[in-house]
Formats: sequence, structure tokens, C-alpha cells
Amino acid sequence: MSQLSARPEKPVVGASLPHESAYQHVTGTALYTDDLVQRTKGVLHAYPVQVMKAHGRITAIRTAAALEVPGVVRVLTGADVPGVNDAGMKHDEPLFPDEVMFHGHAVAWVLGETLEAARLGAAAVEVDLDELPSVITLQEAIAAESFHGARPVMVTGDVEAGFADSAHVFTGEFQFSDQEHFYLETHAALAQIDEAGQVFIQSSTQHPSETQEIVAHVLGLSSHEVTVQCLRMGGGFGGKEMQPHGFAAVAALGAKLTGRPVRVRLNRTQDLTMSGKRHGFHAQWRIGFDAEGRIQALDATLTSDGGWSLDLSEPVTARALCHIDNTYWIPNARVAGRIAKTNKVSNTAFRGFGGPQGMLVIEDIMGRCAPLLGLDPTELRERNFYREGHCTPYGQKVTQPERIGAVWQQVKDSARFADRQREIAAFNAAHPHTKRGLALTGIKFGISFNLTAFNQGGALVLIYKDGSVLINHGGTEMGQGLHTKMLQVAATTLGIPLHKVRLAPTRTDKVPNTSATAASSGADLNGAAVKNACEQLRERLLQVAATQLGTNASDVRIVEGVARGLGSDKELAWDDLVRTAYFQRVQLSAAGFYRTEGLHWDAKAFQGSPFKYFSYGAAAAEVEVDGFTGAYRIRRVDIVHDVGDSLSPMIDIGQVEGGFVQGAGWLTLEDMRWDTGEGPQRGRLLTQAASTYKLPSFSEMPEEFHVTLMENATEEGAVYGSKAVGEPPLMLAFSVREALRQAAAAFGPGGVSVELASPATPEAVYWAVETARSERAVGSDGSDGSTRLNGVNGTAGMVGSGGTDGRLRGDTAALSGA
Repeated sequence: MSQLSARPEKPVVGASLPHESAYQHVTGTALYTDDLVQRTKGVLHAYPVQVMKAHGRITAIRTAAALEVPGVVRVLTGADVPGVNDAGMKHDEPLFPDEVMFHGHAVAWVLGETLEAARLGAAAVEVDLDELPSVITLQEAIAAESFHGARPVMVTGDVEAGFADSAHVFTGEFQFSDQEHFYLETHAALAQIDEAGQVFIQSSTQHPSETQEIVAHVLGLSSHEVTVQCLRMGGGFGGKEMQPHGFAAVAALGAKLTGRPVRVRLNRTQDLTMSGKRHGFHAQWRIGFDAEGRIQALDATLTSDGGWSLDLSEPVTARALCHIDNTYWIPNARVAGRIAKTNKVSNTAFRGFGGPQGMLVIEDIMGRCAPLLGLDPTELRERNFYREGHCTPYGQKVTQPERIGAVWQQVKDSARFADRQREIAAFNAAHPHTKRGLALTGIKFGISFNLTAFNQGGALVLIYKDGSVLINHGGTEMGQGLHTKMLQVAATTLGIPLHKVRLAPTRTDKVPNTSATAASSGADLNGAAVKNACEQLRERLLQVAATQLGTNASDVRIVEGVARGLGSDKELAWDDLVRTAYFQRVQLSAAGFYRTEGLHWDAKAFQGSPFKYFSYGAAAAEVEVDGFTGAYRIRRVDIVHDVGDSLSPMIDIGQVEGGFVQGAGWLTLEDMRWDTGEGPQRGRLLTQAASTYKLPSFSEMPEEFHVTLMENATEEGAVYGSKAVGEPPLMLAFSVREALRQAAAAFGPGGVSVELASPATPEAVYWAVETARSERAVGSDGSDGSTRLNGVNGTAGMVGSGGTDGRLRGDTAALSGA
């Protein structure tokens, strides 16, 4: 076993512990960025001047009326920026724009003694605009060829030869929705200037180092003049990886110009209308299967909705391409990606970072094609699993492919899958107006940042004379339990009780040049860095202990805060050991570092090994659908998930449960709507609050929810044998959508292929039920039982003897053709 993955005697990692801030969370004593305003004197409040048009060129901004509002101190505009007027890394996101690019774009900010004064001042600012044509939907962008950024193409094998060898070929389209992060804490920043003119910013950010970098270039400063701290976030989910930078820069600019602390906190409507979402996608595809239902070829184009600027759209789209295979071997593939430029908010990272979008495409294909191939969807999926020696379409060998089948079979067994399929068939036969569905889906998710340089982490660990330990690391806490795991890693490595260790807030002046807490890599990168720092300290202390115990350093073990020599009864308590080390002038602080090895990625060729390893999981979901309304409930969910050897099982199970529910929300509930008409409100987000944007709640939770972590799953080369857990569980929710598809299909004849919108809202499920019912009606007329699938998601059809009219035929004999 590798040094990084091996666990010592009596480790603290692996223990089921509550979140380190759980008590503060539930008692309300945990501080978040905006709570610090009440502890800061003389704070000014910033309020945005939003222009409620989708696109237009600014011809004038008049601020005089705002300055006459009592309590207004200053109006910030582009003329006030001493450095670079840009809030992004691509220099395509002007902080104070001269062109409005989406409905609600902030073009200036008003600073007031109170939030109400700032709000009234913002309302008094006058903006003249020459309106320009706007592109709102993906269809409009594709038709207008409105694209920006890279257009990668992933190729493997011989695609046309693969189609020529296919017994069945299908084509189709699929469009699915974006998703709002809806973190409990909206974007917030508090900036202050010290007596030397240095900037200190409290920010709700997943990427303090990049927030620091953006603020520095906006203010025309060097990074060492700007310090960013993140206490904790009330949720992030990727929405606070890139988007906090501009809000922090506004606060910092205001503080620099006024000499007073400045607070930016968006209210919920502002957050919804000004910040980016998960990218919605459009997919056009063609797939070929052999006579046994094994994939022979895939040709697809994925178009992501990037919004008005690039943000992280390029790596999101790249990751979607890298995950279109999911758990399936595709020997011949050509998958193209492109980014639509639309007049909407700039879409950004969201849990899974493009992976869910790519995986959803192939899972939708499998669910739609299985009935047409005469196969149970579970069987079709199993037949196409990766096996030993297989490589992904981008050229990376699939490691541990046996785990795909292992978690799959464990779910089948624990969920009584075959028995319940029979029970559901009997229930459906007896209930004409209510049907149930049971679906099983798996996941394979690559762990690491696609950009190799981001795969590094740092830490600073301090031991004080009294034996207490303070950890600083580059990761941020957004409720996911990263800090809890880091405390466990440090205590395990040093061999001391957990209560001896405390964790400091994440700050750029303690650990520099950190990567975002994203890509599910927080524990991998920062945990290895913390372990590295603690190992340096432990090695120094072992030398001291060996002298005191009269043995060799290699024979000393520190366990539960006591140093002992092998084969000896002599002991040295941790506190005494540290005190002795201090008087011997042994350094009691260490900087740790970790870089993920073995990564390679050629973005131009779209080939390489961008991921350290793959995480696996499987989920079975059972649903019940009302045929009159399309309303449904999730009766039961069974999950087996691979987290390696868990660092903190309670935390990890919580992450699996939370990720699954968030994924189910994206796929079944969260229906973002925009005004696409030609009226004055074109481009307006219509779902601006929880009253119009449906979020998962207790009523949407599975009535039975069983989560099991895969056992004996050590990951060599990862910190204490663990695996990432943040993002992969979200995709387990594919099982819910596929179960809904099967329940809707049960209202029709056998072998019917049902198209299902995403999100599969009750309305969408109702129309899927109606489609299935129409199949039964058509079949009873003595016709061929074929159906045209013209739902929200577009059409699907078979290429070959069945024609190209967008019809999916239920007779598998009619499906042969090239």
C-alpha cells in the first residue's frame, strides 16, 4: 500500500463524526460573511443599478439624482476603476459594462449609509440605452450561429465503419434545462482598507486566490496587497467558484475610494437575476448498436448555453464530452462541443461541472432505445459496461472497471431488484390509472481538474508549545465537511486526539496560490497537503522522542497522543514531547504541498489522462405516477457508492444523500423559465423566487432511502485511501428520471419508447403518459404501432429501413439498417 493511502494504528480518519460546525449551524452562532457587517463600524452598503433589457449599448449614465438622495455617499462607475475594468479571467466580463448583455445586468453601483439609501439611489440613476437584438434560447443561438470559445472534437476509432457494422441505428435530439444553485447564502463580500492602504476582503467564495487576483487587477495592485478570507459559505455548489470575484471587486473599489468598509450582499432576486446557472444543453445524436444491443458507434454534437461571457463554459463543455460515455464502452465515437453565446447571465460551474450533462445524454439514449431493441433497460446498460483493458474515447484507460459491476450487483441484491420488478409488473396490471417504475443506473465520474495546473494543494500547520495544533489549508468550507475531514487527517497523521486540533479560516496570506474548492478535489488536494505538513512535523518530533525514550526514531510510534518505542514500556506524552522539542529549538511549523501525479491532457487533440481516478456508484429508484395528473412520488431509493476508504463516513453519506436530492431536483423539478417573447421584458428570468422555482423539499424525498458505502475500496495514491464524494452522487438521480420514463411507458403497450422532458416535471410526465396511451390507441386500430415523439426534447428516429421521419418504431425487426 502506498504511503499516501496507508493508515496508521488507531486512525481518527474513518470515524463517523458530526460536521465540525454542526452545533454552530443549528444554534445560529456560525458566522457567515454578511454577519461580520454587524461587527464592523462605519460600513457602507452597495446596491446595483440593473438595466432591465436583454441587450443594448449604453449611451449615457446620469448619476446626479442619486447623489441627491439622503444617505448616498458615492456612485461607482467604470470611470472609477484604477486598474483593469474586468471581473473575469478571460477579460470578457467588464465590471462596469458599456454594453448591457442580459436582462438585469448591473452597470453601476451606489454606496449608501444604509441599504435603503443605496437602493433609492440606484433607482434614481438614469441609463440611456440603444437596444440591440438579443439571443435568448439555445435554438436561437444555433440558428444564428452565435457561438464563442473553443469548439473541441473528441474522436476515437472509425465512426462511419462503426455505423456500417451496426444492425440498428437511431438518431435524435435532446434539450435539457439549466439549474439555479439556490445556495442558502447569497453572494456577499465585505471589504476594508488598513492604514497602509492594503485591502482585506471577507468573501463568500470557493476560490479565494482567484478573488484576490481579480480584486488586485481591478484596483491596479499587486496580489500581496490584497488578502481574501472565507470563513465559511452557506452553500456554493460551484456558483461561488468564479462569480464572487466581481462582487468582491465592487466592495474593494468602494472601500478604496471612500476609505470606509463596504458591504455587497445580493438579495435573492438579485442573486437569481445576476449570477450564472448550470449550463443547459442541446444534444443532437446518432447511435449504432449491434444485434445484441452493444454500442458500435456514436456521433453527437453537444451545445452548451454559455450565456453572455465565457466564464467556465469551455472546461464545462470539455468535461461534458469526457463524460458522455458514462459507464459504457463506445469503440467508435465522434463528439463535438460548442458554446452558445446568449443574452442571459453567464453560466458557470455547478456540481458535476458538465459531467452530468454529458452523462444525461447517453442515459437518455439508453432509456429511449432499450424498448426498441427489445431489451430491458437494465440489461442494455449491463451489456455495454466498460471491461478490463477498455479506454475512454479521449484515450484514458478505465481503472477499476470491475467496480462498475460490483456496485451495480450490490444494489440489485440489496434492493431485491428482480423481485420488485415482478411485483411492479403485477401492480401495473391491476391498476389502469396508476403505474410504477423501477430503474437502475450507474455512474463513472473522473476526479481531477481538467486543467492539470489546478491539481495542487497547500497547507500550513502550526504546533504551539502547549501541544495544541492549528491547521491552515487552501480549501474552503461550504457545508460539505471538508474542514471536518482535514481535522481528522491532521489528528491521524500526528497521532493525537481530535480535540488537540483546530482549523483556521481559509486566507490567502496563509496558503497562497490555491485552487478552487471544486472538481470534488478538496479532500484529495488539501488532505494530502495537510498530511505532508504533519508528516514533516512528526518526523522532527520522532527524533526528539527517540532521544527521550532511548530508541531509534524509526521505532517510535505516536498513538492517541502518547509516544512509545517498540518493545518498550517507556512513554512520552504529546504535550511533553512538544515542550521538549521547543526547548531543543526544533521547528514546530511546516508548510505542506501536494501535486497530483500522472496527469496529462492535450486540449487541442482532446486526448490524454486528465483524471487521477474514477468514482463509481449505482442507484435503483422506484416511483409511482398518477395517470390523470402526471404527479409522482419516489417510493424507494437504494444506493451503493464508491468513496474508497471513507475519511469520514457520516459526512460522506450526507454528501451522497444531498447530491442525489440535488440531482433529482435538476432532473424532475427545477424548471427555469425565461421570457422569450418579443415584448419589453424579453430575456427576463421568470422564475425569480422559491415561489416560482420549485426546489426539492421533504415531500420530494424518497419514502425509503438506503445509502451504502462500498466496502474494501481502498484507493491507492489518494489520501488515506479515500475517494472524492462531492459531485459524483448527483448523477445517481438519473435512476429517478429513468424510473419515471418506465412508469409512463407502462400506460402504453409493451416495447413503446417514451420521450421524457428534462426536468421531468409532473406536466412533462403527464405528456409522456399521454404519448404512451396514444401508442396503445394507435396499436388497437391495427396500424404498425409506431409513434412520433415530438415532445419538449425534440424528436428521435431510426436511420435505415424504418425511414428518417423522426419515428421510433416498436417493432425491433423494422429497426435493422445502416
